[in-house]
Amino acid sequence: MESSGTGRKLLSLVLLIGGAALLVGSLALDFMGNRASYRGPMLVIGVACFLAGLYLFPTLTRHKDIINFLFLIPLLFTFAVTVIIPLCLGIFYSMTDWTGIQYTKFVGLGNYITMFKEVSFLWSLIITVLFVLFNMILVNLVGFALALLCTSRLKGVGFFRAAYFLPNLIGGIVLGYVWQFVFNNVLIQLSSNGVSLLSNTPTAFAAIIVVYIWQYAGYIMLIYVNGLVTVPGDVLEAAAIDGANAFTTLIRIKIPMIASTITICTFLTLTSAFKQFDVNMALTNGTGSVQDFMGQYLTNGTQMLALNIYNTAISKNSYALGQAKAVLFFIILACVSLIQVRVSNKKEVEM
Repeated sequence: MESSGTGRKLLSLVLLIGGAALLVGSLALDFMGNRASYRGPMLVIGVACFLAGLYLFPTLTRHKDIINFLFLIPLLFTFAVTVIIPLCLGIFYSMTDWTGIQYTKFVGLGNYITMFKEVSFLWSLIITVLFVLFNMILVNLVGFALALLCTSRLKGVGFFRAAYFLPNLIGGIVLGYVWQFVFNNVLIQLSSNGVSLLSNTPTAFAAIIVVYIWQYAGYIMLIYVNGLVTVPGDVLEAAAIDGANAFTTLIRIKIPMIASTITICTFLTLTSAFKQFDVNMALTNGTGSVQDFMGQYLTNGTQMLALNIYNTAISKNSYALGQAKAVLFFIILACVSLIQVRVSNKKEVEM
């Protein structure tokens, strides 16, 4: 038994040291510019040997935790490559004169100062906040109303669920162009003055809200349906026996019991509305006149924050400034989401 344990420990040490050596060697060859064909096999064998050595090491007190961590490595690696590393690089590039390919100097907070001096950006920030407030309320109200309808005893409920969810399956770009045709060619014939709703900023902004609700309410409806069907039937029967009407049952029983569902739907609508891009671009492309905002005439009356960042980086070729706006966008979205979840969780406890 003792010799077996010693042999296993020795084998694990050999695998750990050999795997680490192969891993470091392959990385060193890569950094030195050596394009030898054996670099890839060295890296794979090194990682495999190192993980096998960790698995076989017999004296670790938290052996199970290490095994769990090994299974998490692919997910953690993917998360680091797609989220953590790009975020750190983005913050760094936002403080340089980055051109999308390279940078020549470090400018510190210069891009952030320029960003807040840009009146069109401040306008985009304001209308994005307004868009989020309107949609967070309206999408949840419409989605919840549709969910109540689709959990009722009406015939053909399955058809209604599919019909209400169908707009969410249509891509935002296609959806925007379809509704652009409706506003510019169909509804214009029904209007008294023959003017499209997309021709001026206030009505165009309202049109974007309508299209977003039409697209997203069905998705939120399905989440509310899932929450409503989990309300225990015996609780509803007891409420009916006690004389509670439908409105009282809804306010006093159903809504408190689906508080967690409300939190999820509010979070989803908030983050989705903040990131609105495709419908905004396809429907109006951010155009619209603003006569006097902070003493300036603007032509981006319906341009929300995500589209403003895109146009700054791609259309104007100002990648560093666009990256600075994107970093601020991330900070705002993260803070608002955390506050919203915290407040909603507190409401859940109170309910």
